[in-house]
Amino acid sequence: MKTVIIKYNAGNVQSVMYALDRLGASYLLTDDEAEIRSADKVIFPGVGEASTAMAYLREKGLDKLIPTLKQPVLGTCVGMQLMCRHSEENDTNCMGIFDIDVRRFPSQPGFKVPHTGWNSIHSLSGPLTEGLPEQAYVYFVHSYGADVCAETTAVCEYVRPFSAMLQKDNFYAAQFHAEISGNVGQRILENFLKL
Repeated sequence: MKTVIIKYNAGNVQSVMYALDRLGASYLLTDDEAEIRSADKVIFPGVGEASTAMAYLREKGLDKLIPTLKQPVLGTCVGMQLMCRHSEENDTNCMGIFDIDVRRFPSQPGFKVPHTGWNSIHSLSGPLTEGLPEQAYVYFVHSYGADVCAETTAVCEYVRPFSAMLQKDNFYAAQFHAEISGNVGQRILENFLKL
């Protein structure tokens, strides 16, 4: 099985590689269209800022490529946000795979932004959450979140309810960092690789 990690100058790629190493999965880090199209699975990770990341995707034509992929695609953190319609972060138009907007968490007493650390997810559905308990804990680092919508497959509560996971057709996404979310994150990655 050929797994590709999309290279687009977004951070956190190394921890994704380590997670795949732990699972014994072989992978390739690339921004080459032919390599991405020929992959069995595609992972679109990211840590960074939406407008800079989208500018790089546009420069490489990846913003047009990614929405046309037919194999299972998993976006995480900023990768998930870029798969949505629009981000409030620097008023950024994204890829629109998920027809939902990404909004900044408002300032509210008792809540720090960014939302950093372990938090539970609930209302789980879809193949990536198979074998997970309701209220499973995963690790977040973000200031922006996608609203809950028809494609939401897991919800987290922080300031407001937001989509912790999304799925539409062959596209899957997680706002949290599955690669550093312990056994829960490992199970999600295993479930993705088994699709």
